[in-house]
Amino acid sequence: MDSSLLSTKDYLGLVQGNDTINESLYERYNVKRGLRNADGTGVLVGLTNIGNVHGYIIDEGERIPVDGKLYYRGIDVEDIVNNAAAENRFAFEETAYLLMFGKLPNAEQLENFTKFLAEYRSLPQNFAEDSIMKLPSKDIMNKLGRSVLTLYSYDTDPENNQPENALRQCLELIARFPTIVAYSYMAKKHYFDNESLIIHLPPAGAGCAEAFLSMIRPDQSFSRLEAEILDLALVLHAEHGGGNNSTFAVHLLSSADTDTYAAITAGINSLKGFKHGGANNRVMKMMADLEANVSDWTNEGEVADYLAKILKGEVGDHSGLIYGQGHQVYTKSDPRARLLRDKAEELARSKDTPNNDDLFDEYNLYRLIERLTPEVFKKVKGSDKIMCTNVDFYSGFVYKMLGIPPELYTPIFAISRVVGWCAHRMEEIIAGGRVIRPAYKCVRPRAPYITTSER
Repeated sequence: MDSSLLSTKDYLGLVQGNDTINESLYERYNVKRGLRNADGTGVLVGLTNIGNVHGYIIDEGERIPVDGKLYYRGIDVEDIVNNAAAENRFAFEETAYLLMFGKLPNAEQLENFTKFLAEYRSLPQNFAEDSIMKLPSKDIMNKLGRSVLTLYSYDTDPENNQPENALRQCLELIARFPTIVAYSYMAKKHYFDNESLIIHLPPAGAGCAEAFLSMIRPDQSFSRLEAEILDLALVLHAEHGGGNNSTFAVHLLSSADTDTYAAITAGINSLKGFKHGGANNRVMKMMADLEANVSDWTNEGEVADYLAKILKGEVGDHSGLIYGQGHQVYTKSDPRARLLRDKAEELARSKDTPNNDDLFDEYNLYRLIERLTPEVFKKVKGSDKIMCTNVDFYSGFVYKMLGIPPELYTPIFAISRVVGWCAHRMEEIIAGGRVIRPAYKCVRPRAPYITTSER
């Protein structure tokens, strides 16, 4: 290589010098950075019939904390979960039906929809061999995104965005996500981790949670409780309003009238981002560090001292953040965290779970951190901010108890959230009508063009 050529580092200096914007300009022009208002609430950019995240109320211009609620098509997600548990059945397929079609299915509709998804869970002929096995990836989210784009080539009518065709594409993607993720994981284990290649066909007639556990476990075995808690996690992650980053990305691309595969891939690539879908991985890394450095997990003082060090940026990843604590919308409580925490306790106590005594000790440590964090935050930061434990704090621990490796945490999120993405895509196609185009103000002063000889 020519030594006289500039390096990437040299070019980076040019980029950084020209792409920096004075912080004061954002306030001067009343820019809603991150589409957030000054009080942290989201800028209202659309309307939806699908999901509602209720975390506070506004009273005389002030944000008042309340217990969090999550509604799917107007129905409290806690009612969905509790009724399914009372009837001893899984709830993800019911949730998917509700989100896609706007109403709860009767028994016959639910049975037919579950069978429909199970039937379409198999991938197109030769897709696994040609697209997944021959082109594996170390990152499952990367492989999921590329696989969805590749499915475009297997579709006989991929560019047709009429509602009926778009709905067909959406339902096929919802059905196929678990298989793509499972096969991508098995390919990663074989080609990058040097393990045996084991591929299981999707079990006939099974729901999403059971099918996924069957496909990622060499012996295909799992307990009813394990399937129940994975099903719960899928229900709780299926939808979270139209403004979360990945769902908004799907709205954005759908408004441009692009194809379903491109729009859903945008959601995948957004969720892959460390600031969105990877939060539970950060929780697990934080917990591994804390567990290694706190000798007595039951000693409140010792645990609190280490949490204080985390907040001060002295330990862990030095970010000064206790991951899994606090939420952008929920204030007093995250309903998803409450539901998952209670089910996590049941799994930690289960005799079907290996090393259940150690797991229950670890579960108690999670509960202790949940209780101590607000006190430590107030002491270290001098703030009375009300904060709650969010769903990411317990979801990684649940997956760990299920023996699911960290590289599958975010892909499982995608297996669930694709339902919300698809529901919002259909809503954008039917009710949107205008391409989304927010404004950016250019603050660069005008400059004259200087000829080459004068530069």
